[in-house]
Amino acid sequence: MNTPFDVEKKTPRRSVIGSLRASFLTGLVVIAPVGLTIWLIWSVIGWIDGFVLPFVPQAYHLDRMLQNYLGLEPSVQINVRGLGVLVFLVFTIFVGWIAKGFIGRSFIRFAESLVERTPVVRTIYSGIKQISETIFAQSERSFEKACLIEYPRRGIWALGFISTDAKGEIAKKTGEPEEPMVSIFLPTTPNPTSGFLLFVPKSDVKELDMTVEDSAKLVISAGLVYPSDRTKLSDGDADLFELAGISPVEDEKP
Repeated sequence: MNTPFDVEKKTPRRSVIGSLRASFLTGLVVIAPVGLTIWLIWSVIGWIDGFVLPFVPQAYHLDRMLQNYLGLEPSVQINVRGLGVLVFLVFTIFVGWIAKGFIGRSFIRFAESLVERTPVVRTIYSGIKQISETIFAQSERSFEKACLIEYPRRGIWALGFISTDAKGEIAKKTGEPEEPMVSIFLPTTPNPTSGFLLFVPKSDVKELDMTVEDSAKLVISAGLVYPSDRTKLSDGDADLFELAGISPVEDEKP
């Protein structure tokens, strides 16, 4: 028997607003990465143009050339970007080509010797140079594989990246001939650019089959985005996910 105070249980049904909200969030997930990528590229191109174009005669600016070609009045503003990026690319390639030669290497050594004798400038230059070499020298400084190590104690596993085998004084004072050490970078979540450098016995490192990129996504998402097992998806579904740029997430079954 029901009393006036009993609340009648109803099966939840998705309303029109709820359906629109779900569609909006799904569309936002698809549009946001594309829009932010285009906005970031457009902003970087504008920043480079703003730095380079003052050194280029105004008659050779793309917007001015387009105005002259179309016969438009100077009051009509046309925002065309990209000339600064092109000039920057050509200039950078030319500097790199010169730097590879004997004269270029000699000039760089002479300039760096002058910088090293300047108290404040040498600190700034050395820091920027180390950062640049770390970022752009990918062939020599890229991570090899993703791995699992027990950190911060036994029984708790942390996701890390294998950098290189321990060398020099580190290898002599920490490793044994039968137990080599490896350097592991342990990233933080959700910012993988910061973390800890650990030297771990190689036998305590469990290498993973997932790529470094998938492992980085796992770290950035705080464990929400796992690499999908594409063998469980049909060809049509896999093509649809690739077209939308979405990585499907599937629960792992034992």
